[in-house]
Amino acid sequence: MPAAIHRTMNVAEWGLLVTLSMLWGGSFFFNAVILVALPPFTLVAARLLLGAGFLYLVVRIAGRRMPVAPKVWAAFLLMGVLNNVIPFSLIAWGQTQMASGLASIFNATTPFFTVLVAHIYTRDERMTPATVAGLLIGFGGVVMMMGADALLDVVGGHLLGQLAILAAALSYAFSAVFARRFARTGVEPLPAATGQIAAAALVMAPMALIVDRPWALPVPGPEVFGAILGLAALATCLAYVIYYRILATAGAVNLMLVTFLIPVSAILLGTVILGERLSPHHFLGMAAIGIGLGVIDGRPLAFLRRQG
Repeated sequence: MPAAIHRTMNVAEWGLLVTLSMLWGGSFFFNAVILVALPPFTLVAARLLLGAGFLYLVVRIAGRRMPVAPKVWAAFLLMGVLNNVIPFSLIAWGQTQMASGLASIFNATTPFFTVLVAHIYTRDERMTPATVAGLLIGFGGVVMMMGADALLDVVGGHLLGQLAILAAALSYAFSAVFARRFARTGVEPLPAATGQIAAAALVMAPMALIVDRPWALPVPGPEVFGAILGLAALATCLAYVIYYRILATAGAVNLMLVTFLIPVSAILLGTVILGERLSPHHFLGMAAIGIGLGVIDGRPLAFLRRQG
């Protein structure tokens, strides 16, 4: 029996969601480092090939078995295209047109698309007034946190780059809703993540070879190799095991709330690792995101009603 999907996440699931946001928040930083030396398709192919290798190693160590049914691998292929090949490539290319922080703002539209897609294609993740209100508050917090300079960049920035990130967000939404079908196959999170990333790597590698001709590129420096390893091991291998774990019980809409937390994680990581300073608008934005997530979760409002 597949795990039940419940709208309200427990403490453990919220902890996993925050962890996932930190892993994926770091991916924007890793991308920025790598894109200085490598083109987008090569970046994505390296991330997926190494990520698949790491995941398969974990599968072997854990004593798990990979599924062999053709239908399951067809699902892996579709998931890999929707959740990795398309969005990873669009985001990497989009980051060549705009700053990483601005890219994370556009990526934070993912929950809106997910709510719409889930409302149309699922029966137990219908849109509610609280969900819509929470999404609007949360996205307002993301924009507030990034500041006025980022908003000016939106007005004067490259339209194609912005559209690329929005298209990536829509692809993530479809993949999150489609991924629920894995629960029906009974595939565990670790083999599911491995199969998806491996299938995506098989699609992406030929594209990189044909388009980028990576053998003709200059050899990158050690910082680029380090960023590729971090992107593959942390933002891909570990992140997608957590991704499937949350999806199994909390559902697609709750899972995609991670994109609200990614800009928060990115800024906090910059503060801790790079010594960047937090401004008042950062704290206001984080507070708005927290309120939005609380509205979606429902328990804070229920507590206030009981107290009243």
